[in-house]
Amino acid sequence: MDDRTHDVDWSGIFHAAGPAADTPRHLAALLGDDARAFVDGYSHLWSATLRREGKAWPATAPTALLVAELLDNPLLGPDDPSLRDAMLAYLYEVGVAADLGDRAVQIRAQVQDCEPELQGWTAEYLSADADGRARKWQDGTGLGELVLDQAALACFDLVPELLRRALPYLASERARRRTCAAAAVGSLARHPAAAAQRRELLKQMTSMAQAADSSYDLATFLIAIGHLGGDTRPWLTDPHAGVRVCAALTPGLADDDTANQVLMELARSPQTFGKSFGDMAPPFQLQSKSYWDPLTGPRAS
Repeated sequence: MDDRTHDVDWSGIFHAAGPAADTPRHLAALLGDDARAFVDGYSHLWSATLRREGKAWPATAPTALLVAELLDNPLLGPDDPSLRDAMLAYLYEVGVAADLGDRAVQIRAQVQDCEPELQGWTAEYLSADADGRARKWQDGTGLGELVLDQAALACFDLVPELLRRALPYLASERARRRTCAAAAVGSLARHPAAAAQRRELLKQMTSMAQAADSSYDLATFLIAIGHLGGDTRPWLTDPHAGVRVCAALTPGLADDDTANQVLMELARSPQTFGKSFGDMAPPFQLQSKSYWDPLTGPRAS
């Protein structure tokens, strides 16, 4: 981990709390035996290196690559197998941040045209105090938003490698790990480079959904199937309300009457969805590209 963190100029990028020079220390703590440092490192991973609503900071892409390498590191949670599940969930979030679609070409062109300006903006941001950094977002140049687009593009370019590292965990002996892997693969495989793999992945995901032994796992599989453009209509009439909702969120069912009826029911009673899973609501459905908005109707994004 120490060798890999040295490959990145962390002092030249930032995360939610400012300069990212502290990120390598926090990531290394995930492999150590200092309980307090581990808690701080885990908190840093989720609160500092990812933006809300599935978006990236400049520190997100290099962090994601190290997280993918943590998956195979025997020092990661030898007594807590759920930590690898959490790393897969992190890669899911990165996949959401990297889902640029046709915008990737446009962003790349803009970044290339403004590269000196972006470097200058970032240098000023990193050298400012907290108040100065806050003011930089409102400087009227629009460069800050382009810096964040550049961060998303870095995640986009990294996706094929992250997908390669996540795929083996679809065959894990642990049911929850297979579920988290399916969520990660579902978001990462939306990348254009994975187009040729999607048909086989959809077959595998559908088979996993059919064999799921919990509503939580089934719902997460359905979100993954939806990400990959699969058909979740067989589950629109599932007896479990949460499963029906996750099936209805599939973008390909935007014009399906049954799916929209399910989402109308959700709009009338949003709490029913959360309660349907008890304390284990799938963490992945909230980033879906399509949902029912009671103000604007179905499929607002």
